[in-house]
Amino acid sequence: MSDDTIELQPEEELGEKKSFWDHLDDLRKVLVRSAIAIGLAFLACILLDNRLVRILEYPLRHMDIFDVPRPTVTFQIGSSQLGPYPVSRDQFAGLPPGKAPHVVFQVDAAKVGEQQVVTLKTLSDNSGSGSSLRVQLHNLSPAEGFLVAFHVALYGALVVSAPFWIFFIGQFLLPALKMNEKRLLFTWLGWGTVLFITGVLTTYFFLLPVALRASMEYSNLLGFSADFWRADEYISFVCKFLLGMGLGFQFPLVVLLLVRLGILTHKQLAHYRRHVIVLSLILGAVLTTPEVITQISMAVPLYVLYEICIWIAWYWERKARRAGQLAAS
Repeated sequence: MSDDTIELQPEEELGEKKSFWDHLDDLRKVLVRSAIAIGLAFLACILLDNRLVRILEYPLRHMDIFDVPRPTVTFQIGSSQLGPYPVSRDQFAGLPPGKAPHVVFQVDAAKVGEQQVVTLKTLSDNSGSGSSLRVQLHNLSPAEGFLVAFHVALYGALVVSAPFWIFFIGQFLLPALKMNEKRLLFTWLGWGTVLFITGVLTTYFFLLPVALRASMEYSNLLGFSADFWRADEYISFVCKFLLGMGLGFQFPLVVLLLVRLGILTHKQLAHYRRHVIVLSLILGAVLTTPEVITQISMAVPLYVLYEICIWIAWYWERKARRAGQLAAS
């Protein structure tokens, strides 16, 4: 009787082992729950599509972050608009006060005697800089409006539902890990989340306006007009760039993990600096879009993060040497 009890104790501690088909059923439940969470978020984002588009347009509205603020004017002729155009106060003496006002004029015609003269009527003014789009986004086909709405809602749904489907995946994977493995996973997951958000915010507020402005200026240099862009291509470009930079900012975690495992040292990291420059450019092409502006925009912060990794590796090794010296003394 005691032997039976001894044999049953390990089974009670370890719990009942699941078969392959049980694990497959658990995976099916995770996928179904994740799909439901994404679907519900998709429906909510469809109703908020116009606000999500305004969020994605923010980098386009702030391409002039390094420029000296200048007044701008827009001319409205019927339902069409021309501009905005940068002007000086000498050209438009009636501009409202402010560092960079934006004024919209209604263009009309009036008859004075036997002549037709053009009249300008002020419709609105905005004293804030960057209040209007220098580049207009357009849908160029009947179905493109629906595609843009679908893509915006899908990207938004993946972001909004991320806590839920990550939780469901965690429920599936965590039971297979030991306690120390869970602790290590949570630590690296926390830092990975911080780096991902840092990469996305840095790109959204700084790198994207610079890349978009450079793209527009490069088009003008080649003699092409850059006043009109396709909305679907712009939204796809912005979302891929944000996602690519968020993933690219995970690069330090991979490097530091190799250092922790003893595969790399800070001297080796310093030796491979030139190789990392090439790797950063390749990651810029793979994770974003394969053109020079975004490659450089991504390669520069990735290389800066790599230099930080070298110093962290040096600090870890120095700390380990001191601990060894104290233990030997």
